[in-house]
Amino acid sequence: MLGRVDKPRVEVEYCIRCRWLPRAAWLAQELLTTFENELGAVALVPGEGGVFTVRVDDTVVWNRKDDGFPEPTAVKRRVRDLVAPGRPLGHADAP
Repeated sequence: MLGRVDKPRVEVEYCIRCRWLPRAAWLAQELLTTFENELGAVALVPGEGGVFTVRVDDTVVWNRKDDGFPEPTAVKRRVRDLVAPGRPLGHADAP
């Protein structure tokens, strides 16, 4: 069984042709560190066509084509709003 099925799964889909695996892996690490008790899994999903998309279960929380490249704090806020609403993120909550 992959991950903890009772907790949300995050997917970071990245473009293999653009060589965005390091960026995707870094973001996955940031999410796992921040939400280690709230997430069931963080998966890296190879894609093409300039894709860099972050999903929580089936909900898109970040899409590079609409939002640009994400800063980790912005993605953490959007993930938090779905998996742990109201949880403080410390400096990531600062404007």
